[in-house]
Formats: sequence, structure tokens, C-alpha cells
Amino acid sequence: MIDPKLRVLQMVAHYGTVTAAAAALHYTPSAVSHQLRQLAAELGVDLLSQYGRGIRLTAAARTVLRHADVLYAQVERAEAELMASVDEPAGSFTVCGFSTAATHLLPPAAASLRDRYPHLSVRVIEAEPSRGFDLLLAGDADLALLTATGQTPPSSDQRFDQRPLLDDPLDLVVPEQHHLAARSRVTLADAADESWIVGRPGSAYHHLVLTACQAAGFTPNIAHYADEWDTGTALVAHHFGIILVPRLARLHEEWPVERVRLSGEPAPARRILATTRLGGREHPMVAHALDTITTTAATLLPQPQPAE
Repeated sequence: MIDPKLRVLQMVAHYGTVTAAAAALHYTPSAVSHQLRQLAAELGVDLLSQYGRGIRLTAAARTVLRHADVLYAQVERAEAELMASVDEPAGSFTVCGFSTAATHLLPPAAASLRDRYPHLSVRVIEAEPSRGFDLLLAGDADLALLTATGQTPPSSDQRFDQRPLLDDPLDLVVPEQHHLAARSRVTLADAADESWIVGRPGSAYHHLVLTACQAAGFTPNIAHYADEWDTGTALVAHHFGIILVPRLARLHEEWPVERVRLSGEPAPARRILATTRLGGREHPMVAHALDTITTTAATLLPQPQPAE
């Protein structure tokens, strides 16, 4: 419905290089360069300028991109409206999310979509948050469950619709007989002097733990790096440190560790976002998937009952 060369320009702007944009679009770099030259010729403006050994978008390119964002959002709305009028939707629909969401929230949603729309091909992709945005922009995913990190676009980014879906509380995991496990009330600040096990720098898990600790008023003393909950729990069981894990994460019961629910105002949690391309929020498959995800999350993360 829209000149695909505009999508090529979007991807070059997003990735910053022709090579990276070509990889995301499954094109060759020469094909991307050719399409950009064609678009520039058709518009009668320069879109890229040389900047050192790289490229830089011109002011004209940024103007084109601003209008392209509006056009693509309108196309998303039109496709959502059309799909809502079809009795038996077909085609494909892809959901993606970070590891915990891909394990506990996306499979039930994908199964429900498959059962509700038997002619629809449903696909699930596990992806780190920053990769989830890439998949949405390239058209390789339609709905992403993400958490905001330092590498993800801001909520003001006009290419995406990012809305809070649920808060996943963070629990402290300590060795059995640890002094914090015996206390009736534990805040994250109570663990400020402990040795910490976190994800590798640059990972969403690393960002999650550092952000939570800094909000509690301290910088953690990082002793070890582990990206998987199982690895981190094994290190805790052998007294190498402590970890923070989201409530949705399930730990193997055989490890001699204690899971401690944290108190505090606010209690630490990670906010899970439901993200689509701008204009795609009203798509019937998106709405159906989010209904299932919300129901599933309510069973996994029951809300505490108010005291009588």
C-alpha cells in the first residue's frame, strides 16, 4: 500500500548503516543502496550524506521519515479495520517476547489464537527487548512483550505504541539459612552489602537489576555474571551471592535457596509493555492475544487480597 522504499529508508535510519538495515530486511547492501538512490531521484532530494566513513540522514530525509511514520500508522489502522470485518482471517501473525514472557505468557496466547483463527499461521519468537523493536519495525512481528531498557526506544517514539501490560514483582533469592530469609519484612536496601549475581553488561537482566538497586539507593557489588535463572540460582545455592528474579520466573526446587518477597514503597518490579507498530493496537489478533495474556498473568501473579 506504501512504496516499500520508504521502509528501506526507515530501516537505515533505525540501524544507522546500510549493511545493518540490509540484514534486517533480508536484502543485500547493494539492493538497499539502489532503492535509496531511486527514492532520492523520485523525490528530487538528497537523502543521505557522507559522514566520515559512514552516512548521515539529511534534513530532507528526516522530513520524509516523519511523514512515512504517519502513513504507516494509517496503514496499520486500515489493516486492523479490514481484518475485523473478515469472518475467517488467514495469513500469519507473529508474537515475540523476552525469555520469561516467551515461556509463560506467549504460548497460551499463541494457542488461543490458533484455536480461535484456524486459518491463521501463528509464530512465536523469543527475543531480547531491543530485538523485539527491530522485529516490529521490519514487519517480522506484530505484537511484542518487552521491558524498557537503556537500549530500547523511548515511549515517545512515534513508530510504536507502547503500553504498560502488567507489573512483575522482583523477588530476592538467597541461600537457605540466610539471615534475610528469616526476617518478616525485607526491603531491597537491606541487601545493599551483599555480593550480587547479575546478567552480563548490556543485557536486559543487567539493566533490570542495576535500575532496581539504584532506585533503592545503592549500587550492587557485582561478584558474578549469569544470564539464566538456573545458573544464577546454582551460584546462590553455593553461597556465591544473591540474585533478583521476577515473580514470573520459575526456579528449580532442588536448589537449597529461599525466595524472599520484598517490601518497600514502591516494591521493586519490572514493567512489562505490550508493544505494536503505531496504529496496530486495534488489530483483532492483537486484542485477542492481549486478553489471553492478561488472563494468564492473573493466574501466575495473583493480586494480594486487601486486609479486612
